Amino acid sequence: MTTADSVGAFGHPPEAPPAITGSIAASARGLRKVYGQTVAVEHVDLDIPEGAVLGMLGPNGSGKTTTIRMLLGLVRPTEGTATVLGRAVPDEIERALPDVGALVEGPGFHPFLSGRDNLLRLAAAEPRLARQDIPHAVRSALERVGLSNAAGRRYRGYSLGMKQRLGLAGVLLAPRKLVMLDEPTNGLDPAGTRDVRALIAELHAEGVTVLVSSHLLAEVEATCTHVAVLNHGTVVAQGELAELLDSGTPAVIVSTPDSDRALQTLRQARIAARPVPGGVRVDVSTTTAPEVVAALVHADVPVYEVHKDRTGLEDLFARLTQGEEQEERP
Repeated sequence: MTTADSVGAFGHPPEAPPAITGSIAASARGLRKVYGQTVAVEHVDLDIPEGAVLGMLGPNGSGKTTTIRMLLGLVRPTEGTATVLGRAVPDEIERALPDVGALVEGPGFHPFLSGRDNLLRLAAAEPRLARQDIPHAVRSALERVGLSNAAGRRYRGYSLGMKQRLGLAGVLLAPRKLVMLDEPTNGLDPAGTRDVRALIAELHAEGVTVLVSSHLLAEVEATCTHVAVLNHGTVVAQGELAELLDSGTPAVIVSTPDSDRALQTLRQARIAARPVPGGVRVDVSTTTAPEVVAALVHADVPVYEVHKDRTGLEDLFARLTQGEEQEERP
């Protein structure tokens, strides 16, 4: 994209479609970026599986945006290597960019042009779009982001949310293999946030690999298949979201109307448990769920339901970031 820091199609079209190495759409090894005396990214090892929706999480200043900018060739790393769609970054990134759509740190368009005219100019630079296909591509992109009725308005009159939607429309002008979105819901109202969630789901269903950085943990948990957590410029955890959420202490939630007697029974059996709303949470690291149920039933404690307790993404994020900060304090 020809926006302030947005990439969709520039450089020269490749002679052949970029080849993806194995099942990895993009990767980084030992990425480091230093600005003067400031270390923005210390050491990033990252794999983005082909077809995945990877949520990049981290506190402000953790290096998320800088990492994305290095992957796109917008910033040259101080150290380390990276690949995007099988192409080395930054030396071969121009050969991959026609198949990459990105929105980084907000869109930047010509303020005196309408939303439609901005997209028409952007579409003219798309090597994957034939000239006769440009009008349809622009109409389709505006419709997908809900800007059809505002397409004739000048960009300078757009709200922050509308500007963000137009940036997303630029990403959607041509078919992509990889899409990178930096805080795509910035400035959007709840309805717009839901639209972005639906859009990411559509891209995933089409087989597009999506990298999305966000501070909205609930949105990441609802839309992403994989997660990478950054802290102090380093990836502190990455992998499939379900596996990471299951990485804490194994436990089950037992629903019972008599939590006091359930706790007494379990403690007598030397099974760790604590009260939670509607029942008890039982540590099963040294026992099993059937043994827990058997102990409760034998003691005539009514059991309504038993289900596995999974760590929420908010708890996981706090454990990986805040916990590390506490360890560093004297």
